[in-house]
Amino acid sequence: MRCSRNICFKKTGIDTLITKALNTAKSKKSREIKNIFSEKMEKTVSQIEEIVGNKTDENLKRWYAVKFIEQDEKAVEELHLGPLEKQKISDIVKACEDEFDDDGESIITNERYNYIGAVVKDVSKKSSKKGELSTSDKIDRIVTNRWLALPIFACVMIAVYYISISTIGGWMTDWVNDTLFGEIISPGAEDWLASIGASDGVTSFIVNAVIGGVGAVLGFLPQMLVLFVLLAILEDCGYMARIAFIMDRIFRKFGLSGKSFIPIMIGTGCGVPGIMASRTIEQESDRKITAMTTTFIPCSAKIPIIALITGALFGGSVWIAVASYFIGIIAIILSGIILKKMEKFSGTPAPFIVELPPYHIPGLRTVALSTGSRGWAFVKKAGTIIFVSCALIWFLSSYSWSLQPVGIDDSMLKTIGSAICGIFAPLGWGDWEATVATITGFIAKENVLGTFGTLFGFEEVSEGGEEIWTFVAASFTQLSAFSFLVFNLLCAPCFAAIGAMRRELGNKGCLFAVAYQMVFAYAVALCVYQFGMFFIGGGFTAYTVLAIIALVGIIFALVRPDKIKNKLVEVPTT
Repeated sequence: MRCSRNICFKKTGIDTLITKALNTAKSKKSREIKNIFSEKMEKTVSQIEEIVGNKTDENLKRWYAVKFIEQDEKAVEELHLGPLEKQKISDIVKACEDEFDDDGESIITNERYNYIGAVVKDVSKKSSKKGELSTSDKIDRIVTNRWLALPIFACVMIAVYYISISTIGGWMTDWVNDTLFGEIISPGAEDWLASIGASDGVTSFIVNAVIGGVGAVLGFLPQMLVLFVLLAILEDCGYMARIAFIMDRIFRKFGLSGKSFIPIMIGTGCGVPGIMASRTIEQESDRKITAMTTTFIPCSAKIPIIALITGALFGGSVWIAVASYFIGIIAIILSGIILKKMEKFSGTPAPFIVELPPYHIPGLRTVALSTGSRGWAFVKKAGTIIFVSCALIWFLSSYSWSLQPVGIDDSMLKTIGSAICGIFAPLGWGDWEATVATITGFIAKENVLGTFGTLFGFEEVSEGGEEIWTFVAASFTQLSAFSFLVFNLLCAPCFAAIGAMRRELGNKGCLFAVAYQMVFAYAVALCVYQFGMFFIGGGFTAYTVLAIIALVGIIFALVRPDKIKNKLVEVPTT
């Protein structure tokens, strides 16, 4: 629902406006003050009034009828209707929702806004010619069209990721990796350290941990900056508000409010503010689910992982990046269905009303500030958390348990990784390097890339970025790499985001959220790899059976009867 634009009121002041609106309406004898809805809607209200008429006062029949359409549970309970009466009303409401192709609450809200618009039209005049649509309205007829909205959104996101990863952003990243780190910084650092007589340990730390680890992450900064610029443009021009409006239609069908998309949109930059933004959702169940699932969407920290897998094994295909984004959205929708059927998350979705701003040219200052703040936050993380993590990885990979300098094959890190890597064998990447990279990702998701850079000796080859791709390509197949990507997209987020979830959900709620995310990510990645192997001729194994069990479990959680919702609908009779 959108507030009309280009409207000039004859008098200012809300009291003056209301008084004039009422007087104008009363003066027009042809207007039926009682019937504020459309003819179809009034027919539905009248049918329900006939059923509830003997259960309440004459003056309250209409109010209760509207509340039944809005599915207000407390109002339903007050009337104590019998099973037959409830069924009749349910059938009427269902027919109404089918006819309007929307849920009851949204239908009533839209009818009210249509009436308000009619009253405003009587007491105001538009600055534009009668019946002429504004430019924004003309664009919205296409962009927010019921059938075209989602395909347009998909095309926009494909273009965003194509520009930021496969073309402009990719070219810039290649230069940073190949030239800046590969030909200037890394060789220069080694020569300088040798000239001052630095020990082998110090040289190894600077070149492997600092340049190899942190540099591998910073090498993808150009791609992220291009992505941040494009997202900032979409936000400032008014398109992202339309996406929230569009997604409300989808989310509401699965038990979530369109308000949930706002934190998700914020989460594309960082999961922490995305989780905190869930506070704007009044409905507690929606707020909890949103806080739990916001991190499924790829944040800036996950972009380097996407770029690494895309470049190393999929030839820079833009479809992998786009798929990662929509995997996150699908995971949120599926989780909404699953969690809504649990008692602690049950409840009707909160209503969603948003005023869509007129389209306008994005401000250079706004875009620059948004991009700069997001980019700087990433650089600061690379200079603190990622640096410490890479230093720890370097230490564990360079020393044995007796603290003697050793090769990586005899290091503490390999021992730790080898002890637990079997957990991920069903997912197709049960080697210790990938396992260690995933574990360090819980500190900060960028660490996944930094860990590979440290383990694979990023500085030892002439081309800074391509050698990582070579080692990664040798460690994965396309299928196992995609499974690795899916797991790291959907599993528990970094420690900072987990801390934000703890503040929003409490200790028990946070533990449940982390456990759910880990189980969900494992199940999805298991199905991706095992079913993929089966269809390409990998045979039927015990792991395939495990994947079938996981798939059946997910399907059952999605389609099982919603006993909680049924209990809320069933009203005791007198």
